[in-house]
Amino acid sequence: MARLFPTWTPARGPVVGPEERLPGGAMLALGLQHVVAMSGATILGPLLMGFDPNLAILFSGIGTLLFFLITGGRVPSYLGSSFAFIAVVVAVTGYSGTGLNPNIGPALGGIIAAGALYAVVGLVVMRAGTGWIERLMPPVVTGAVGAAIGLNLAPVAARGVEGSAPEVVVGIGTLLAVSLLAVYAPQGLRRVSILGGTVAGYLLHLVLANGLGLGAAIDFGGIATAPWFGLPRFQAPTFETGAMLMIAPVAIILIAENLGHIKAVGAMTGVNMDRHMGRAFLGDGVATMLAGGGGGTGVTTYVENIGVMAMTRVYSTLIFVVAALFAIALGFSPKFGALLQTVPKPVLGGLAVAVFGLIAAAMARIWVDNKVDFSDPRNLLTVGVTLIAGAGDLTIRLGGFAIGGIGTATLAAIGLYQLLGLRRGANRGEPRDKTPR
Repeated sequence: MARLFPTWTPARGPVVGPEERLPGGAMLALGLQHVVAMSGATILGPLLMGFDPNLAILFSGIGTLLFFLITGGRVPSYLGSSFAFIAVVVAVTGYSGTGLNPNIGPALGGIIAAGALYAVVGLVVMRAGTGWIERLMPPVVTGAVGAAIGLNLAPVAARGVEGSAPEVVVGIGTLLAVSLLAVYAPQGLRRVSILGGTVAGYLLHLVLANGLGLGAAIDFGGIATAPWFGLPRFQAPTFETGAMLMIAPVAIILIAENLGHIKAVGAMTGVNMDRHMGRAFLGDGVATMLAGGGGGTGVTTYVENIGVMAMTRVYSTLIFVVAALFAIALGFSPKFGALLQTVPKPVLGGLAVAVFGLIAAAMARIWVDNKVDFSDPRNLLTVGVTLIAGAGDLTIRLGGFAIGGIGTATLAAIGLYQLLGLRRGANRGEPRDKTPR
């Protein structure tokens, strides 16, 4: 009988596999690093939709634990706020862009619908296997979608390091600190290079802004007045057909993100994780439904944390249990939440440049490892169009329905690849598709 969870063995090399573990101190540091890596986007996402960021952090931790349980602790992943929901939530609620969203109920109902659709796909994959998913989204498609997601976030990262001269110095200083620690530091420090870079950037900002008066000083007043413990304000969903029909298709994007995540982690670890794909979809779908039921944002496997894994080469699934517990503590502690929100914008921008760039690079590795043939115009056009749609944030509006850059990139990758393969059998003179199945 198969074990519910693996037996995590002590790590013995510089690469720590999903079913290996590190000493307790290293586990705590790495878990905190993953919280730092996800925090910028997990806070920014709900703010753009008018959601409570403390609730988003809380449900990201709970969702990650659910994902860990449903996948049997075999898929390294952190679940954070999905940006794929932003455009449709804003469209459904008519959110003005400031303060808490007063019409959050229909959006939460739509998020639950998206999670339910996602979970159903997971159950189908568990029953029927991954073959149909592989045919629909082979490595050339999943790599393109994953890279487009990373590039779609590039303007966010770039804007994070723009501004006054001191802000640029802090952003670039943070990026250099992360890079230097990742390459030149001893092995133990390399594994926490993101956290170390965050501390370095934070201290640099303190010196320049709070100490020398160059730029906006960090305000610690919110930390002083915030209580240590407190219950967040949960929100109840309402179920409106129009909102559900508009938001539910976001599940397609979440599937592509999760599929790309599994492929990327499999490529980085050398462990084939396809057999866990159905459970991963189910776990993410259930976590999204739970978040929508309490006032949180829809969640997805987080690209920021893929970047952290790529940099540290630590893939132990136990790290994400630690990170989830940290996130839950933050969700129930307004003081910790206030502290996290004091991380300066240029520090988060510097981190984003490093991590988002690693996302695109990790997706490119999928193409290399699967020997995708870029002399084949089918593959070349699929990737080219997808990257432009994602990087340019191509948005298509049909009446009240809008599909943002990640959505159009996903649809372009899947649709164009299938369209360009329709007559492969009939046209013998055309190059054959050499993309591995």
